[in-house]
Amino acid sequence: MDSKQMYEEIKKRLAHHHDWVFQLDRKNDTLRIEAKETKKGVTISLPGVIAKWHEQKEEAINEMVYYVEQTLNTMHEEHSLSGKEKDIYPVIRSTSFPTKTKEGISLLYDDHTAETRIYYALDLGNTYRLIDEKMVEQEQWDKEQIKQIARFNVRSLDVSVKEDKVAGNTFYFVNTNDGYDASRILNDAFLAKMSKKITGTMALAVPHQDVLIIADLQNEVGYDVLAQMTMSFFANGRVPITALSFLYEEGKLEPIFILGKNYRKK
Repeated sequence: MDSKQMYEEIKKRLAHHHDWVFQLDRKNDTLRIEAKETKKGVTISLPGVIAKWHEQKEEAINEMVYYVEQTLNTMHEEHSLSGKEKDIYPVIRSTSFPTKTKEGISLLYDDHTAETRIYYALDLGNTYRLIDEKMVEQEQWDKEQIKQIARFNVRSLDVSVKEDKVAGNTFYFVNTNDGYDASRILNDAFLAKMSKKITGTMALAVPHQDVLIIADLQNEVGYDVLAQMTMSFFANGRVPITALSFLYEEGKLEPIFILGKNYRKK
């Protein structure tokens, strides 16, 4: 299945939403779906959906259709922060992610690394809404308070880890699919705990929002495996973040390029 076919298939599945507009961007290989009236919507990376379709077939398309419907329907609803402190979380996005809404309202965010930013979201159950400054001002909340609440909540999330070994290197995966797997990179206590298990070089990756990879690299093969793994996850992710990995040293993250059997800091 190519991008044009995937575009047609998703469009067909959502055709009953008569007030939605579908736009195929051939240059960037993306599909934009938005409401006619509000111009609010989502942009889908088609190669990622196609890659997942090759593995999961109908399930991959059903998942994307569900995601689009939940997201666009949520955009038409008014949401309040009051009384929902436990539902505020940080989410990781790439530095290319917009810092303003389509209406020009600034989103609440912080710089994180050269490759990533931290945005803040109100969890709505099946999806979430990014918090913008208009929401903050309307409810007269303090921005720093929101950020502190979000950081506290992400530290409170369960962190279950799966382990795999390749050529003497150990890879740990956080993949609960709750929408905040990549956000767990902000759990300093968890990273510090993991660092005590690492006997080689500790590296991390957040290729998309639903996975955090932690690597205990013992040799050059480990770097290559991490690079290939991160690129694969990045290409297949519903919300891609970055294909680069990070060295973890003394609580700090340093983006690195991994080229063949060598690597260098960005």
